[in-house]
Amino acid sequence: MSATARPRRAALAGALCAAVVLGATACGPFSGDEAKATGPFGDLTGPQIVDKALSETKTATSLTLDISLKTADGPLKAYVSTDLPGKCAGTMTAGTTGTAELLRPADKAVYLRFDEAFLKEQAKGEPEEVQQALLKELKGRWVKTDAKDPDAKDMLELCDLKALLADFDQTTTGTVRGEETTVGGQKALTLTQKLDGEQNTFYVATEGKPHLLRVVTTGGEEPGTITFSNYDKPVTAQTPPKKDVVDEKSLG
Repeated sequence: MSATARPRRAALAGALCAAVVLGATACGPFSGDEAKATGPFGDLTGPQIVDKALSETKTATSLTLDISLKTADGPLKAYVSTDLPGKCAGTMTAGTTGTAELLRPADKAVYLRFDEAFLKEQAKGEPEEVQQALLKELKGRWVKTDAKDPDAKDMLELCDLKALLADFDQTTTGTVRGEETTVGGQKALTLTQKLDGEQNTFYVATEGKPHLLRVVTTGGEEPGTITFSNYDKPVTAQTPPKKDVVDEKSLG
């Protein structure tokens, strides 16, 4: 792979990590008035419900993030499952073409697999023979990188559940309760915030643990949706077969 591939992969990861942080920090501060109401949370106010949801969410031992955002640089998407030990698996896309798959099993390596569109983008500007050689070598195969490699650092921030959950320390004053609905088949209560041209809608589970299920942002510079699921479920991230792996150290 050409040397230009590394910073581009890091840029993709950094952008997607920013998307995750956006969703987490969007949880506060809130604005607006709140009146007590009855329902699945009794007479708890909006801020009390969100505080409860954030506290419960931060106890997760694993979860899945489904991210879809619009940014000035184009659309960003990611679907990543991760747990506290750092095991991680998912897919990430920046722009309209090119998807990268990520695997971090219970070892010291991270594995990345790029679709043909991504590889062609990386090889753009290279001689035709270089482009063909890159596709032949990497299409359908995993690139193995040491988890401590600086090129993998940004990507692996998506696998740091402890750090992601730490971003949920936000104030919640002014949250407004809304209607009951469902998210992914789970019953949920909506809570909204309007601030500086944006509206954030939060969905909190009303059955079982009051986890945060979804955050939807409309308006503003980076509207989008982040959905949270698979709380405390095992993350499947197995080391790929050796025949399907290329060590990054062997690439030029």
